[in-house]
Amino acid sequence: MKIKVLLVDDHALFRDGMRYVLQQLAQEVEVLDTGNFNDALKLAKENTDIDLALLDLNMPDSEGVPSLQHFHRRFPEIPLVVVSGSDQRDDIENVMNMGAMGFISKMSPSKVMLSALRIVLDGGVYVPPQLLQQVVAKMEVGQTLSDKRSQRASKYGLTPRQSEVLQLMSEGLSNKDISKQLDLAEGTVKIHVAAIYQALHVGTRMDAVTAARRFGFIAADGSIEPNAKEI
Repeated sequence: MKIKVLLVDDHALFRDGMRYVLQQLAQEVEVLDTGNFNDALKLAKENTDIDLALLDLNMPDSEGVPSLQHFHRRFPEIPLVVVSGSDQRDDIENVMNMGAMGFISKMSPSKVMLSALRIVLDGGVYVPPQLLQQVVAKMEVGQTLSDKRSQRASKYGLTPRQSEVLQLMSEGLSNKDISKQLDLAEGTVKIHVAAIYQALHVGTRMDAVTAARRFGFIAADGSIEPNAKEI
């Protein structure tokens, strides 16, 4: 397998280290790297076959989240992952809401980075577990377990909102469709999907639904079982 990755970070030493990590993603990996945002736009325009873009949150010629949103709007077909030294909850929510498919901490070990990038290349969403829980906790403030369905789901580490998202995933809805039905930002749905993956120890939507059915709180037809078994 051959993939092409755009790597954008203003620290040359970090880019050198990431080059080594990225070479482990596939048999053949071509890395296009630059240290500023404007050059990143040029490279993306000149290379229409980029499979993945890794951008720092803050770098020369960049305004942070607005610039990343601009990149995503110009090149929506390129999966965008933010690699940052930030651990702020607001930063994660903002980049996911603007279209990113992942948020990776620069403090992550290489094995974690590789696993995260493979999840994104497979169409999934990744947020570091330690940061994901902070973001989810903030989003879930004030929500309560309103019924037995939510109480059952909570035993698997799922919040009431994540249970709703999982239900709609099992019905085949996309993140965009789920965001419309639940009146949420699409980035917020992505964060919930990432939390579901973590709670169920899976990496894809199909695996998440399969695991939920195996655990017994989603029926074979996608509906929630009225008498779902508990572990």
